[in-house]
Amino acid sequence: QVQLVESGGGLVQAGGSLSLSCAASGRTFNSYDMGWFRQAPGKGREFVAVISWSGGSTRYADSVKGRFTISRDNAKNTVYLRMNSLKPEDTAVYYCATLESYRPPRGRDWGQGTQVTVSS
Repeated sequence: QVQLVESGGGLVQAGGSLSLSCAASGRTFNSYDMGWFRQAPGKGREFVAVISWSGGSTRYADSVKGRFTISRDNAKNTVYLRMNSLKPEDTAVYYCATLESYRPPRGRDWGQGTQVTVSS
């Protein structure tokens, strides 16, 4: 099992930016594909972005494509999500996860989540 801890959430105005981090520990991190998911109030958890174990491949949900960027630093056991041009509909709890499937993206080990709130 890999332990994951998200950080960086907060309150921002529409059009603003925010960066999330996910620190991993417990097992070999470098071999895992990683992803970010989110869950808005009253809605199910949805895929946001994924990145391969080497960082060589990424995929994004259509709703965030062109605005969000996923990256990783295996030396630091950390995956990141840079969010630009934020919209109120981006408001959700954001979770990072190791992936048991890349296509379709499916999480295996999960972090506790971090709240992102975008005001209008």
